[in-house]
Amino acid sequence: MQVASVIGTAVSTIKHQSMVGSKLLVVQPYLTDGKTPDGFPLLALDTVGAGKGDTVIITSDGKAMREALQADATPARWSVTGIKD
Repeated sequence: MQVASVIGTAVSTIKHQSMVGSKLLVVQPYLTDGKTPDGFPLLALDTVGAGKGDTVIITSDGKAMREALQADATPARWSVTGIKD
């Protein structure tokens, strides 16, 4: 799990069958200090209703992603699992 900031949304006209109806967010991961960017922004599936400007918790847990999407297989890697208060 990693802290990230939602910097925008992404739109896709064609999605993998497992991702149809899912909201895509553009997130910037941060190092443990919460201020230093950790690499390039990522695409993450929103599972909690996050929006631009929110500080979120992201994960690359494949099993959790498959359970959230109710799919046996999905190309999605990153998901938003929580919003920081």
